[in-house]
Amino acid sequence: MDQVTDPESGTARHTSAPGGETGDGGTSRCPVVHFDHTSAVHSLDPVASYRALRAQGPVVWSPEHGGYWVLTDYASVFAAARDDETFSSARSAHGGEGLNNVIPKAPVHLHIPVELDPPEHRTYRKIINAVTAPAALDGLRPRIAYWTARFVDDVIEAGQADLATVIGVPAAVTLDWLGMDASQWQRYSHTMHSVLANRPGTDAHAHALAEGIPWMSQQITDVIAARRAQPRDDIVSYLVGAQVDGAPMSDDAAYSIIELLISGGVGTTASLVSQTLVHLDADRSQRAELIAHPERLERAIEEFLRAFSPTQALARTIVRDTEIAGCPMRAGDRALLAWSSANRDPQQFEAPDEVRIDRWPNRHTAFGLGVHRCAGAHIARAIAAELLGQILTRMPDYVVDRERLRAYPQQGVNAGYEHIPATFTPGARLLPAE
Repeated sequence: MDQVTDPESGTARHTSAPGGETGDGGTSRCPVVHFDHTSAVHSLDPVASYRALRAQGPVVWSPEHGGYWVLTDYASVFAAARDDETFSSARSAHGGEGLNNVIPKAPVHLHIPVELDPPEHRTYRKIINAVTAPAALDGLRPRIAYWTARFVDDVIEAGQADLATVIGVPAAVTLDWLGMDASQWQRYSHTMHSVLANRPGTDAHAHALAEGIPWMSQQITDVIAARRAQPRDDIVSYLVGAQVDGAPMSDDAAYSIIELLISGGVGTTASLVSQTLVHLDADRSQRAELIAHPERLERAIEEFLRAFSPTQALARTIVRDTEIAGCPMRAGDRALLAWSSANRDPQQFEAPDEVRIDRWPNRHTAFGLGVHRCAGAHIARAIAAELLGQILTRMPDYVVDRERLRAYPQQGVNAGYEHIPATFTPGARLLPAE
């Protein structure tokens, strides 16, 4: 592979990737860049980091984490996400053991259906769709409104709060909906975030593996057994009563789905809302517009999803030789589909670095693409709308203390803030004190 010296860093950089020259006679090559989406450098400014990567090419090869392709532009991400026969989501030994859709892989239980390829995927996705489709939201909205009011009530009289605790609403709603103990939302959230969003070898990651994951596993195992014995009107009962190929769903499959739903509930929506609140603290004109015109919030949320991409990127395993953007990829290679980079591709979005709350159409990739598009997207939108709506209505003058603002230390999977200290004019509770 050829090398050049990067004029800014002074480090050597390969100019061709594994696989050799492309089929155009070698007139173009695939850049090799020492890019690591889990690094502290990337996490300082993921937007700028991906912008620099797109400038290298729509597809680049990174030797980090055993080597992986990074798909940076909208067209490449779109093509890969919709080609399940080539870009597999199924768990395999390629890239090590663990969750297939992250790099490096996370040591968690199999996640169904996101780690299944069609046609097996369809069986489980149909079961999940029945309780996450728009029609299912009618029964969930009162629960969303209740938990949002309760979390805001906990801080509204004080006039100051870490808004990151208020953003625990999605986790509480998810656990309550499942039929699990919502009062433990912080423990579930911390465990999943530590495993998926902290680098292996860190204290947080090690603690989650030693204590958090075993604790969570026991909670899920216990609730499955309890609902087998005595069903209730909750999602765990629905899952253990579901039929898969004419037989009751197995405990292992139910566990896999429940852990996946918890993972989505404690991460994605909280990430979106945290970034949106920090943005609206800086852009007071947009905040004022949304307060004056709450009917515009729904469209604005689509733009916040595009601009802030709560799930930054997810991985696939290439299972047959292919080529994207002139880059030859081999079976067994790993590939990172950078949703957040695709969402700022100037070939797809006009002025992509501007947050335009009236942008339409808005074909962002924040919830993924293809058969693995997030099943909980409608629930996430509903929670985000209720949470942002109540904060803008009840804390319209909130001010973030940017000296103490703290982002996630690692933003390779989820971007967002773990501490958002803020002050606001105290207000009244909506619910009776408990």
